[in-house]
Amino acid sequence: MSANERLVAQLDPASTALLTVECQEGVVGEDSALPELAAEARKSGVLQNVAHLVEAAHAAGVQVVHAVAERRPDGRGANHNARLFRAAERLPVRQLTGTRAVRVVDPIEVAESDLVVRRLHGLSPVAGTEVDALLRNLGCRNVVVVGVSANVAVPNAVFDLVNLGYGVVVPADAIAGVPADYVRAVVENTLALVATVAPTDEVRGRWLRQPGSGS
Repeated sequence: MSANERLVAQLDPASTALLTVECQEGVVGEDSALPELAAEARKSGVLQNVAHLVEAAHAAGVQVVHAVAERRPDGRGANHNARLFRAAERLPVRQLTGTRAVRVVDPIEVAESDLVVRRLHGLSPVAGTEVDALLRNLGCRNVVVVGVSANVAVPNAVFDLVNLGYGVVVPADAIAGVPADYVRAVVENTLALVATVAPTDEVRGRWLRQPGSGS
């Protein structure tokens, strides 16, 4: 199978889902707890690219899943076993359940058909969450992964999905991290070894060419 044929198969709306990772107000919104990451996600066009992909997925009938990180106000069940978790506890904006910080950020649309999976612990949007069971119940065999960050959550999601047997597509211009040079390095030297890397326009274009997509 050629690379082009593989990508076509991996983007089949009948067996593919789009997973947005931590595209939430408290992470990449205007009042982000991580302003450097939020600024990079907007400056690089990543948030707009994610929004375009979500729009195209809706048009083509691709299942969209939004993975959101949050914590209870009392912190019950949250991790404390890494510097990242301990630092998060001291941030001025915390990803607390029920607050604006855990809402999917504009301009990304959340449709009634979308699934929102919230996790209270860990680093991965997949391991220890409902994502795998939901995807299998929906008949999904491939997942397009977008969002933040290329430093931690996105690689975690990609590795977990590959280990679970899914084919993974990563639109490199729809993931953000800091510094920007690191994002390119992790895509080229790590994610490209286990996932199909393709630009947003190619993924979006294939979905919008699907019958019934409205294009």
